[in-house]
Amino acid sequence: MDTKVKESPLTEKTLDLCQAIADQADFQTVKQKLDAFMSNELLKYDYQQLTGLGDLLRMKQSQGGELKPEEVAQFETMREKFMADPVAVGFLDAQDQLQQLHENVSRFLNKTFELGRRPEFEDVHDGSCSDCGCH
Repeated sequence: MDTKVKESPLTEKTLDLCQAIADQADFQTVKQKLDAFMSNELLKYDYQQLTGLGDLLRMKQSQGGELKPEEVAQFETMREKFMADPVAVGFLDAQDQLQQLHENVSRFLNKTFELGRRPEFEDVHDGSCSDCGCH
């Protein structure tokens, strides 16, 4: 099974899946949110600063260090400023939606490998997932 061949049936079906995803109205909305964020250099900088500080504080805490109140306050101030921007909130929402989509597609692919056949919806979703983005 050579998936590197441009004309392989598997490659064609994979490209069909990619097109079906791209054609979804919800996907286009997500893409617009991502594009709006990516075109805003200041917002991207703020996000990098926020995530960098958050990572630093998590690392400090995981190594047994005590977080100073001013460090936490600085992070909270940065987070509140970031979350006050609708483009930033849209970006975070879009990231969550893409992650859910990716996880849902991966569940179907993984079940295919496990079963050795095309899974049915019920094979992948037993009804216990309420927030998986599959309903």
